[in-house]
Order: sequence, then structure tokens, then C-alpha cells
Amino acid sequence: MVDALVQTKLAFPRVRPGLVARARLTEELQRTRDAAMTLVSAPAGFGKTTLLASAYGDAAPVAWVSLDSRDGDASRFWTYVLHALDIANPGCASTALNLLESAGGGALADVVASLVNELSVRTEDVTLVLDDYHLADTPEVSETVGLLLEHRPPQLRLVLGTRADPALPLSRLRARGELVEIRAADLRFTATEADDYLNEVHGLGLTESDVKTLETRTEGWAAALQLAAVSLRGRDDSTGFIASFAGDDRFVVDFLADEVLDQQPDALRRFLLDTSVLDRLSGSLCDAVTGPVDGMAGGAALELLERRNLLLVPLDDHRRWYRYHHLFADVLHVRLLAERPGDIPALHGRASRWFEQTGDVEAAVRHSFAAGDVDRAADLIEVATPDLRRRRAERLLRSWVPAVPMEVLARRPVLASNLAGGLMASNLFDGVSERLDAIESTLASPPTDMVVRDENEWRRLPAVVATHRSGLALVAGDLEATRQHADIALERAGGSDQLTVASASALKGLASWTVGDLVAARDGYRAAAQGLAAVGHVSDVLACTITVVDLELALGNLDAAQRAAQDALDLAGAAQDGLQADAVRGTADMRVALARVAWERGESDEAAELLRAAGDLGDDAGLPQQPYRWRLAMAALREREGDREAAEALLAEAERLFNSDFLPNVRPVPAVHARLHIRCGDLPAARRWAAGAGVGVEDDPRYLREYEHVTLARLLLAEHDATRDAATLESAATLLRRLRGSATAGARTAAVVETSILLALTADAAGDVEQALSWLTDAAAPAQAVGWVRPFLDAGPRVQHLLALLPEGSAFAGAVAAAARDTRSVDSREAPGLDDVETLVVPLSARELDVLRLLGSDLDGPAIARHLNVSLPTVRTHTQRIYMKLGVNNRRAAVRRAHQLRL
Repeated sequence: MVDALVQTKLAFPRVRPGLVARARLTEELQRTRDAAMTLVSAPAGFGKTTLLASAYGDAAPVAWVSLDSRDGDASRFWTYVLHALDIANPGCASTALNLLESAGGGALADVVASLVNELSVRTEDVTLVLDDYHLADTPEVSETVGLLLEHRPPQLRLVLGTRADPALPLSRLRARGELVEIRAADLRFTATEADDYLNEVHGLGLTESDVKTLETRTEGWAAALQLAAVSLRGRDDSTGFIASFAGDDRFVVDFLADEVLDQQPDALRRFLLDTSVLDRLSGSLCDAVTGPVDGMAGGAALELLERRNLLLVPLDDHRRWYRYHHLFADVLHVRLLAERPGDIPALHGRASRWFEQTGDVEAAVRHSFAAGDVDRAADLIEVATPDLRRRRAERLLRSWVPAVPMEVLARRPVLASNLAGGLMASNLFDGVSERLDAIESTLASPPTDMVVRDENEWRRLPAVVATHRSGLALVAGDLEATRQHADIALERAGGSDQLTVASASALKGLASWTVGDLVAARDGYRAAAQGLAAVGHVSDVLACTITVVDLELALGNLDAAQRAAQDALDLAGAAQDGLQADAVRGTADMRVALARVAWERGESDEAAELLRAAGDLGDDAGLPQQPYRWRLAMAALREREGDREAAEALLAEAERLFNSDFLPNVRPVPAVHARLHIRCGDLPAARRWAAGAGVGVEDDPRYLREYEHVTLARLLLAEHDATRDAATLESAATLLRRLRGSATAGARTAAVVETSILLALTADAAGDVEQALSWLTDAAAPAQAVGWVRPFLDAGPRVQHLLALLPEGSAFAGAVAAAARDTRSVDSREAPGLDDVETLVVPLSARELDVLRLLGSDLDGPAIARHLNVSLPTVRTHTQRIYMKLGVNNRRAAVRRAHQLRL
């Protein structure tokens, strides 16, 4: 993610009044809006941006991104693109944005796929304009844009403004007739357009011969004509000036720039040159860099430049921010370099200090580097790092790594550690170990010129280095070294360094979780949450709590899981100081966590309400795992309501959005989907899953694949029910006994309960009811204590019947039976009106009736999806089936037909 979005990069350029109407070009662009891509490619100064702004200014919706060289980072590039699309067509990129933020830069193909999927189900068309694309045309960006083009939905049109042809499959697009190209030859002003521009817009009164000469000499180059118009204003000998005008493009620009600059007052000329070091300008920033101009403040000077048409582009409607025309800025900077090269570092230094005071650390650091003041840049980075970490801006730290020389890092150990941490947080580990070696060498023998700007981070440094070592060991799969380094970090941190305590504790927890020691993992994450809470990292506390809830549920501690989630939710509320707790990222996750506890207790209505509340909060209130976790929970709810189709769709989306967030993937979404197939009797689909997952009855019962192996056992039991093959039943029993033994040894109560229930079913199928009751007794004992009914509900009516046979188990059996009756009654309530649709050849399902009722409201498709807590594609599928069954082809007709049928 970028450190902070520059909103003006997403602003549609204002079209100046009085521009020459170039109908031949704007009409061409408007006629070709169905093309996959429109390419406007020409050298600098040919009016690409102006043309695009004119052609698409009245179109809607249009997403605009003004790119710069920093956007060559694909993550930054897609951050701006997705935000622009979301502004143009609200909601169309929110899922992709959430996925991008959580992907760590390593799953951009998934981000593009998410965007394509969302756009493909929308009725609205959207045009995406990428201006100055050449500045961001890196291999990484081109690869992902190519992927977007390859799978482009018809609702999306891509428009590129660029100085050079992009590294995209242009020839293939041409062959398909899907590419519209406007090039320099098209963009050149005709004699008529040049005459309109020079005489009508600028009022120069040039003769036809003069216009023709100037148009020929400039070859219709818009920037050159604009500079020429400025030069000619007030000149007596226009014909002589035009006659002396000659040279190639570079000469033309240099010559006209000299003419423009020479005609300006000395103070204004100096202002132009001084501010050329800035990529955007405001009044106060210009004051800081260059000072007043003839008594005028910077804002007044900018307004004067705009009135003089000196190639100044406003970036907002309030005329607070501007930029120079790129070509003009280049020329100004060349002149500054030629005339006053010694002033350039000071100008950048002043800009850096201004940005530092306004809190824009990225710009402050950038100008310090441009000033050649690496030490100042290093100071800024070191001081800003704690806040950047709190805001999860590690990618910004990573971007500075190449700019800081190793010799500077050798005497700045805190900065060196900060940058190493930025690399690791971005999943970049090459060379980190060597960087840590260098830091430890500095700690062992500090150089005489050592620099430390953050004393608190200096005191933490030995513990932080040990934490980095622990993280590297975890990535390498060395769990013992992970624990050893984490213990060293904890010892060095003492009780005061809560961040290190949190990080090291979480790393130890991850190592323990990976080998199935859930108690140690839970304790590690509890300690991490406590440390993060102590230093005010509330969202990180909630992130740790997600894991704590997972672990408590796996340990069978439903009460503890509920307390952890509720306490975290209360902490989020307190952190807002009386404001809405929902503003804290992670509050949605806590509601999903509470829903999971309610679900396990058979409180389906409570779970549904919590999930609806989580969905209403939106993606901004969720952490990286929220999109897929919410869908997993909603899929279970939809299955319970009898809507298998919706459950299938939700699981498919959950798999696409899966994000482990560095946690072990102990409950793979495909295995969850396979269980749905088994419960629905689709055994071929479940067998395909087992083959693809590579699970077998002879596998070692490793914890990381425990869920998958239990799923395989469920498949074997289902196959026995279908075939009555004794060998299949014995294979299931053998596998389950091994799994139960492993789970018992690891104190994984949830797995013990589940495997015991399945072993009870196995014994019952073999005719050994006594053994079945024995297994069921083992399962019921821990479940009854906490009101844990879900495993028995999911196992089906036969387990519920056996449960009633247990001595002294009537109370628990009654609770399970009541929850089962509640599920059946809900299913029946979800299908009112079925008797009324018997006249239909194919009756409407319960879910289709729900959708049909909402089609009669004022809600649009996205609102209906939110109301039903399903995806928009699911709503569209239901709608199409409703139309088919009712024999209609639009919403109004469907509602009218429904009234006729009393639906």
C-alpha cells in the first residue's frame, strides 16, 4: 500500500474554457468505447491529457489515474487504480482493495482476478483512463495489466495515455480488432486547428501565412504552439519571430522556453526555476521553497502564472494545488541546472522541511534524497518508523531500502534494523540475515561516528534483532531456532518492551501451532495481545484475538473464546473515546468470531444476526482474513437454511479470497467444500477433492492436515453408507483411531470430540451399539460442560438417537434435539408461499422467494445482496432463474406475475 493516497492523482483534469474543439478526435474516441483498449500514444506535449479529458469529461462513470514514476511499483499502481474505480463505480473494487492490502505484494494476479469477477457482474460500464502510463510501465505492472486485458469483462474499457508504446500484447489486440490507436500524427494540430488556437483562443491576429508557417515549423505540436503563443503575446514583429523559428523538437522547446522565461520579470522567472524542483505546488509550499515574488505570496504567484497561461495545471477545484505541464517542468529544471546548479540542494532541502512539518514523511524523505542529504533522509526515516509500523506502512520502508547506502547503515544500527524489518514485513528475506549480522557487529563494536535518533528504539535494538532472527527461522521452517531466538528476544526485552514481547510471543505461538501444541500457541497469542494492548496497537490486538478464538475453539473452550472476542470488541470501543467502535479495523472480525461461538452452541439465529452485523460494517472494519472468514461462516448458515447453491457460491468466493496472514492453514477451504459435498451426497465431487488434496488412509496423522484427514474419514463413511463395503468401513475406523490418538495427545478437544462421534457412527454401522455408545460418551463429556451441540447436529439424526440412549445423558440429548428442531423449523419458515406456486411447472425455491419479494422493493441489486448477506453474483443467478420460472424477462414483469400468482 502507498503511505497515503494523493487524492489529486485520482481527480479528473479540468478542461480549460476556450480550448480548441477537436471534434475529429473526441468523436473517434467516443465511437470506439466498446474496444478493449484505446491507446493514445505520442511524445511529450502533444495534448494527450487534454484530449482524454475533453473526450471523457461528459462520460460516466470514468475512473482517472494520473500516474508518476513511483507507480512503477505494482502494488502502488493497483492501489491507485482500484481506488479510482471504486470512486467511479462505488463498491466495484472494494474486495480487490482488501485483498491487495492483505496480499503483501505477492498475489497481484488474485487482486486482478477479484476485480474482473466483480466488474463482470455489474450492469454499469466503467472507463479506466491511465494517464502518463509510460511512467509506471515496469514489467510487474505490465504483467498485471496484461492479465486484466486478457480477462477483461465487457463492462470495462481501458484507455492509456502514454509517451511510448506499453509492453502489452498490442499486436494480438490489433488482430482481434480490439485496439483503437491515436498517435502523434493524429494529435498534431491541423492548420485550421492551429489557426483557431492562435487567433481565436489567444487573439494573436496572425495572418494565414504566419499560422501556416508556425504550424509547419512546430509540426502541429501542441506544447510548442502553446509556448509560441505565450512568446508572441505583445510582440510587434510576429512575422519576423515566426520566420526565425526553426529546429527539431528539442530545439523548439529550448528556444521557446528561453523566449517565455526571458519575457517574465526577474522575480517571476526565478520563482519558475526555483519551484521546478516540485512535482506539485501550493502557495505555502512555494513560500517555503522560494519566498515571496515582488511582495506576492506563493498563492498569488501561482494565480498570476495561471492567468498568464504559463503551462500551470490546477489539481483541484479550489486552486490550492497545481503542477507544471510536464514538458515545461522538464525545461525549467534543465534551465535551473544550467544556471544555478548550486542552488538545487538548498531548494530540495527547504521542500523537505516543509513536507516534514506538514506530516508528509514520504515527500520529505524524497526531497532529502534529491538534495543529496542522505543523513537527513536517514534521520527522517528513523524517527518516522514507529508510526509507520503502527499504520502498517512497511512497504514505504521497503521502498527506501535501495536509497540508503550500506555505509550509512553501518553507523545507524536503528535505521538498519528498521529497514530490515520493512523487508521482512514485505515478504522479502534475501540478504536480511547479512543485514542482521552487520547490525550485531555494530552493537558489539560501536563506531565512533554512530548515529542514533530514536533512543527508545536503540534500547530495544538487541531484542528486536533477536525477533528478526526468530522470524527468519520460522520462514525457513526451523521451529527450534524460532523458539530459541524468540526466547532470547523475550529475555532481552524484559518487561518494558511490550512490542518485542508481543512479537516474540506470537512467533513462539506460531511455532507451537505448527506442530499442534495449541495450548502453547494460545498462551503465546494471549501474551502478544496483552503487549500490543499496552502500547495502543488496538487493531493488532484484534488480529491476535482472531487466532486466540480459533485456538480456544479447537481446545473446546467455548466460554473462553467468547470472552476473548467480547473483550477485544470492548477494547475497540474504548479506543474510540466514545465514538463508534466500528471505526476500528477488526471490529467486524470480532463479530464473526462471536458468531462462530454462537454457531457451535446451536444458537443459529444469534449467529446469523452477528454475521449480518459484521457484513453491514463493510471491508474497512475488517482485517485481511475477514473477507474469506465471513463467507465461510455465511456458507454454513446458508446450508442450514437449505440453500445449497448459495453455500456453494460463498465457499467458492472464500477459496478465492483466502488469506492465511502467516497463520498455518489448518482448515483449508477446499476441505470445507468437500464436507458440503459429502453432506449433500455428491460423493464424486468429494472424491475429486481427496485425489487433488493427496490425502490417504495410510498417511501419518500430522496436525497440519488433521482437518483434511477427518474429512477423508467422513467420505469413507459416506461411501460405506452407499456401498455397504466392509473394507471401506474398516479403513475409516482405522484412520479415525489414529487421528483420535494424535488429537488426544495434543489436547485438541475439538478433534477428539469429532473423531469420537465419527467412531461412534463407525461402530454403529458395524452393529456394535455398545462400542458406539462408549465412543459417544467420550464425545459428550467435554461438549456437555460448555453447551457444545454443533458437532452432534452436523453428525445427523442417528447420532442424536444414540445420544438419547446414553445413561444420564438425557439433558444434553434434549438440548441437541431442541437445536435440531429449531433448524428444521427455520427451514420451513424460509419457504412460505410454496403452496401458492403449485401452478408453476418448476416451483420457486425458498431463497428465490426471498429474492422475489425484494425485487418488489426499491432496493437495487447490491442492496438486495447486502440485505440477504449473499454476493451480488448469487442474487443475479437467483434473479435469472426467477425470470425463467415465471416466464418473464425483466424485474417489473416478474413482480407483476408474482402478484398474479399471489407470491
